Amino acid sequence: MLTDQLGRPLRDLRISVTDRCNLRCTYCMPAEVFGADYAFLPRAELLSFEEIERLARAFVELGVRKLRLTGGEPTLRRDLPDLVARLARIGGVQDIAMTTNGLLLPRFAADLKAAGLDRVTVSIDSLDPEIFGRMNGLGQHPQKVVDGIEAALAAGLGVKINTVVQRGVNDDGLRELWLALRDLAPLRFIEFMDVGNHNGWNLDSVVPSGEVLARLGGEAGAAAFAPRAASYRGEVAARHVDAAGHEVGLISSVTAPFCGDCSRARLSAVGVLYTCLFAGSGTDLRAPLRAGATDAELREQVAGVWAARRDRYSEERGEITRAGTRAKVEMSHIGG
Repeated sequence: MLTDQLGRPLRDLRISVTDRCNLRCTYCMPAEVFGADYAFLPRAELLSFEEIERLARAFVELGVRKLRLTGGEPTLRRDLPDLVARLARIGGVQDIAMTTNGLLLPRFAADLKAAGLDRVTVSIDSLDPEIFGRMNGLGQHPQKVVDGIEAALAAGLGVKINTVVQRGVNDDGLRELWLALRDLAPLRFIEFMDVGNHNGWNLDSVVPSGEVLARLGGEAGAAAFAPRAASYRGEVAARHVDAAGHEVGLISSVTAPFCGDCSRARLSAVGVLYTCLFAGSGTDLRAPLRAGATDAELREQVAGVWAARRDRYSEERGEITRAGTRAKVEMSHIGG
């Protein structure tokens, strides 16, 4: 088993297929930075489907079992079902998922399922049209995301719903969101994190997961939920269920970091390998790929990067913050 310097295995690969998005969420791609004149990557710089398949195969041969497509917004990548079909044919892949804002799922969910996609994680941060419109930066209505969730379910895809929680922004509507959507799919509430360099993160904007759970429970508070055991090593969400069996997950990267079990590698749309969501730099795999590297050489390079890995940013966040900020890769380049 390939492990890093802290004994963490390589099990999950997140593959960004585009840096473009059809929203401008304030915590990821704020409109004041990613405006109408922002220069996105030209198509020739993106990994082709053939290149993605080849790199994914190398990771699978090193132990990866789960693949997740991300962006930007992955449904903006033309002919995405063709890529899913390629990945589904790789022996050893046990699960193919996608993270999406859901806006285009009514158009693509059925084709993606037919191609081999197993699950989607859909992001929605509020059911209040004004709040959601402000958070997504383009005034999109939350019903469009709900329509996408329902389309995914109708297509037979597994669904989870993600909500990023920010104090003073959308925290007052968490219970409303939970009550409205809990019958559709498990919800996961994510502490506001300092990803990228432009989202204006500060600790005062973080709503700790314990407080989130108490809000969801209404008058009963957190006592309305019972903890559920993790289903596998490296699961990032602490899972809880209410009396009716509705599941909620809490992702506490700020208040309860889970770096010790992180088994995720991230591949950017231009083929840069990152070993942490908060990484400042990565390893270029596109250059050797396009220069004619053999499959064995690609595996050797990936294995060397993972074997040398020591990053645990969330556990060290306090020390790093006190020492001053540092540049981090944008989340839009490597997904969530």
